[in-house]
Amino acid sequence: MFVYGVDKLTVDKVLDIASGKMKGVLTDYAIAKVNECRAKVEVMANSSKAVYGINTGFGPLCDVKISPEETSLLQKNLLITHAVGVGNPIDKELSKIMLICKAHALSRGFSGIRLEVIERIIYFIENDLLPVVPEQGSVGASGDLAPLSHLFLPLFGEGEFWVGDDIVPAKEVLKAHNLEPIELAAKEGLALINGTQFILSHAIKGLKKMEYLLDLADVAGAMSLEGYQGSESPFKELLHSIRPFQGNLEVAKRMRMLFENSNNIKSHENCERVQDPYSMRCIPQVHGASRNAYYHLSELAEIEMNSVTDNPIVLSETEAISGGNFHGQPLAMALDYASIAASELGNIADRRCYLLLEGKFGLPRLLTASGGLNSGFMIPQYTTAALVTENKSLCFPPSADSVPTSLGQEDHVSMGSISGRKFNQILGNIEKILAIELMYAAQAMEFRRPNTFSVILEKNFAIVRSKVAKLEEDRILKDDINALIQLVKTQSFIVK
Repeated sequence: MFVYGVDKLTVDKVLDIASGKMKGVLTDYAIAKVNECRAKVEVMANSSKAVYGINTGFGPLCDVKISPEETSLLQKNLLITHAVGVGNPIDKELSKIMLICKAHALSRGFSGIRLEVIERIIYFIENDLLPVVPEQGSVGASGDLAPLSHLFLPLFGEGEFWVGDDIVPAKEVLKAHNLEPIELAAKEGLALINGTQFILSHAIKGLKKMEYLLDLADVAGAMSLEGYQGSESPFKELLHSIRPFQGNLEVAKRMRMLFENSNNIKSHENCERVQDPYSMRCIPQVHGASRNAYYHLSELAEIEMNSVTDNPIVLSETEAISGGNFHGQPLAMALDYASIAASELGNIADRRCYLLLEGKFGLPRLLTASGGLNSGFMIPQYTTAALVTENKSLCFPPSADSVPTSLGQEDHVSMGSISGRKFNQILGNIEKILAIELMYAAQAMEFRRPNTFSVILEKNFAIVRSKVAKLEEDRILKDDINALIQLVKTQSFIVK
């Protein structure tokens, strides 16, 4: 059970609520806070004093006073005019994560929204009524206006829902559930569409994927190093204790675990090689730096998912502060940092693939014993090279850019929605790169038999071989690569 507005959200809890493993509820304490804040808004809405977004227009129209009789139409018009997103719809899971994060933020009791609106959002979550939200159109301040508008149009019967894989008008879905459209009241439209939930949902989904890919990158790197018969000495604890970055220490420890009781490592420990190329011996420094970026984004995302990010923030019957909690810069910059970090996992993996093709230290060129007639694994590295370059192009930081909007009232924006989308695109490419490295590494390990490897590497070798046979003669590799990509996507490899 998770109590909206009271308990602390984490990435895992959000995803558990989204999958139905955990139920999100409102308690009397949270309900009292919501109702108390709503009462304050009612006082301000009927006051002669201008309070932004409650009895005034929005953005550059903040100096236009709105009468109590026009309040409901003002809030409805706000969502209708801001629902200008374009492009493909986001994943249904992302829509659900947005609903969960918004329900939690609104339940904190600073937004002035009515209880019935929050209860309707929770009904959407529990019954998988997921609004259709276009992926493009947010500049990340005043939060994610366009996507949040699409997310909440169905509250009053506009917009669309997903029904299976079909897109259905919201009016039809509400009718099927015997739900009456909600008529928005003062402040509610603004509370719904101000916020960073689009950016945050992409951060949450990306963090969960990156957590696994960081571990898998270590596994793939260890398998490549075993196939290359590289040295385990660069992973010794003392070496990393004198430069103790958290990520580096964690990766070095994991590499020692991945080489535990390796007969293959022991078989060449007295060879004449002095050192390995950087992409082998600097795995803790490179993978570790990516982990540090992951830790940073995790920390900030957890703060954000437990924050109130709409505007204005209602503090009393006479005070509603029009601030900037909706500004996406804190997450945008961290997402751009994490994007670079994720990209580097692919960059170094591609280099390890290349090393395995060179035909050194007992490996045949292109990882085929019958080269010439056969090209072996020459060409999949072209694919990793292409994906690495695509990721590099995606690493331009949107948070470094800003285009003024709203007649200059919103003159600095975060572009964090683009940061979040690109972060997940990069991670999708990393899944493909690591799948190819695992294919290469398993082939290289074949040439080290009858040597054996650690228990965990042997298990992952077997997982590769369950879908992809050893390459003896040239064959179409597309199906092999896609099979391994699917194993990565479904997180089927053993990483701990």
